[in-house]
Amino acid sequence: MAELGSKGVTAGKIASNVQKKLTRAQEKVLQKLGKADETKDEQFEQCVQNFNKQLTEGTRLQKDLRTYLASVKAMHEASKKLTECLQEVYEPDWPGREETNKIAENNDLLWMDYHQKLVDQALLTMDTYLGQFPDIKSRIAKRGRKLVDYDSARHHYESLQTAKKKDEAKIAKAEEELIKAQKVFEEMNVDLQEELPSLWNSRVGFYVNTFQSIAGLEENFHKEMSKLNQNLNDVLVSLEKQHGSNTFTIKAQPRKKTKLFSRLRRKKSSDNAPTKGNKSPSPPPDGSPAGTPEIKVNHEPEPASLDTPGAAIPKSPSQPGDVAEAGGTKPVAAPEGAKETAASEGASSSLPAVVVETFPATVNGTVEGSTPPKRSDLPPGFMFKVQAQHDYTATDSDELQLKAGDVVLVIPFENPEEQDEGWLMGVKESDWHQHKELEKCRGVFPENFTERVQ
Repeated sequence: MAELGSKGVTAGKIASNVQKKLTRAQEKVLQKLGKADETKDEQFEQCVQNFNKQLTEGTRLQKDLRTYLASVKAMHEASKKLTECLQEVYEPDWPGREETNKIAENNDLLWMDYHQKLVDQALLTMDTYLGQFPDIKSRIAKRGRKLVDYDSARHHYESLQTAKKKDEAKIAKAEEELIKAQKVFEEMNVDLQEELPSLWNSRVGFYVNTFQSIAGLEENFHKEMSKLNQNLNDVLVSLEKQHGSNTFTIKAQPRKKTKLFSRLRRKKSSDNAPTKGNKSPSPPPDGSPAGTPEIKVNHEPEPASLDTPGAAIPKSPSQPGDVAEAGGTKPVAAPEGAKETAASEGASSSLPAVVVETFPATVNGTVEGSTPPKRSDLPPGFMFKVQAQHDYTATDSDELQLKAGDVVLVIPFENPEEQDEGWLMGVKESDWHQHKELEKCRGVFPENFTERVQ
């Protein structure tokens, strides 16, 4: 007991504190059961709600700011390693080595300065702002306890006054305790009633200053970093000029799957292609001489017209205006250009040949006798357009051969599972306008060789 007294704590004070806790507990139980009324202050309760909300928001902001600083630190380390790697691979005889080392040094200093300023102007200010909340929170809790003490003293005084047998001494003592409890509560209540609204209103200025500081620091950092990056770019351009012949070639992402589309196209090509080493067509099945050209005949041709894409153009060396009647063919009128072509081809052949084309005739790569396609005339399933930024040499029969500037109409894969990562299906716009047949024109191509234009 003497030990307790030496620390300023007496047995009487301990007993008093225990009695207060018991009295408060009883009072709260009676209030919850509705057997005792409770003093309410809606305005103060609203202030407490705002305080709790402000504390939650500030705590979250502090946490996110620390995360941001950790990210800046990690980015600094990554940037430092990257510049160190550049210094290691930059050979001594290359131009700009000293400039590269200086840029790396300035880059490191810039990151360190940015991080330190964020700590000083944002994080420390944030910590100071949140440092006032614990004390106020403690005072709010103490005010709540004093309010319970006040209600308890009030109820005790009222019960003595309404008792059948009144004890004036007890009533006087209860009244004295009530006045004391009321005074303590009102002193704390008045102070908090002034501080809480002021603290709530201060949040606007604090948020403005904090985010302005962060934004300003980040803006200056990126300006300075942009200058360093420009200097580094100038050094590398100088290096490229000296070693311009050894440029890096862009490569397509490797394809891992065997395309069903590719297999079908190769099968189709092998079925129609002549045997290697024998450029002449195979002899016809009817026993004609081996040197006789194959005769393709359309037994029911439609009238040809220059304005009709895909119109049949007959060829005959003997009668320019008619098709030879072989196997039941009928005379068909031919354009003048087709007559001259047929006559010249027939002159070099030992036997007459009748060929009815199923595709539009082309002259210098354009469709003869057809009108230019409309812009809206696009392949089925068209999704968007891309333009080749680099030349690409096809390595398989189902791939598109691209030249820089070629426009490709992108279409979906018939089977999405056949699509490799980094590859698209499409048809060159020029081929589509010329043939209008996906099976002849479509193919796959590497996406990184192109840029989307529409």
